[in-house]
Amino acid sequence: MLLPRLVPGGGAIEMAVAQKLLLKATHGPYRALAHALEIIPKTIAQNCGANTIRTLTALRAKHANHTDQSKPCAWGIDGESGEIVEQGTDGLWEPLAVKLQTYKTAIETAILLLRIDDIVSGSKKKGDREPATPADVQREQQQQD
Repeated sequence: MLLPRLVPGGGAIEMAVAQKLLLKATHGPYRALAHALEIIPKTIAQNCGANTIRTLTALRAKHANHTDQSKPCAWGIDGESGEIVEQGTDGLWEPLAVKLQTYKTAIETAILLLRIDDIVSGSKKKGDREPATPADVQREQQQQD
């Protein structure tokens, strides 16, 4: 095991990271990542039938009011009842290595999609001036002759 550590589940870590990003966010990408991380607890709340707006608002308040800097805020959503509970006490833990790899993969995928989008939009602009297929090239050459 590379990282034999556990973190609280139920969206607690995602909300804690989102809160830290929002506090230090000076640019749009940090805010976008923070809002993307909040989708995890939102989905948990939706799946168990809880009111997502009230639950997320209460969860944000718990994380915003957390003052103990020695440990991260462990308030998350109970996936069965939809209630906000302290995740360390109910035994819901997740491996840190899995969380880190999930974040890395998600960010790498987003970067890859943005690169592909740039390539496609760039080729469309070039495609307006250049023929797209070899048959089009031959037709243009014949028209020029």
